[in-house]
Amino acid sequence: MKITTEMVKELREATGAGVLEAKKALEASDGDFEKAVDALREKGLARAAKRADREASEGVIEVYAHPGSRVGVILELNCETDFVARNEMFQSLAHDLALHIAAMSPRYLRPEDVPQEELDREMDVLRAQTIAEGKPAEIADKIVSGRLSKFYEEICLLEQPFVKDEKSKIKDLVANAISTLGENVVVRRFARYELGEGLS
Repeated sequence: MKITTEMVKELREATGAGVLEAKKALEASDGDFEKAVDALREKGLARAAKRADREASEGVIEVYAHPGSRVGVILELNCETDFVARNEMFQSLAHDLALHIAAMSPRYLRPEDVPQEELDREMDVLRAQTIAEGKPAEIADKIVSGRLSKFYEEICLLEQPFVKDEKSKIKDLVANAISTLGENVVVRRFARYELGEGLS
């Protein structure tokens, strides 16, 4: 199949890939747009993993107040250079993350941040529920570990499905930004405030 300039342009707009990369991906997939997108995403995620160890000390502090000013979020999103920190895609990611935090109320950044006592308590509850449902004790642990990932999705930012597109997790958005921007991108920390929270 002949790869046209229009096809390359469309793929570049969808993935942020370079002209040559987009053309090669289309040739390798025989012009199949979806296969080419998948191939480029896999390459990008592999590159993102390589960049994860690089220091990210630049970035932005994003401040978001939900309409009505009842919920506010402060987020630190880091990258490697001030050039990327000023990039529109990077700033848009920071805004989307802050908006997501306002809407979904994550309590922790990643599963490793959940205190052990909270995790133990949740596992005890899940195990008791599983046994109460009549599941055999030998498969209870497998069921508990499956339900534990659901628990992480509820309380850990990086594990949550993105509020604007539930097919993507927040960690996928960050990995895509790394592959597109060519720098390590790190969600450093966040705080969410809700009016009147903790007063009662």
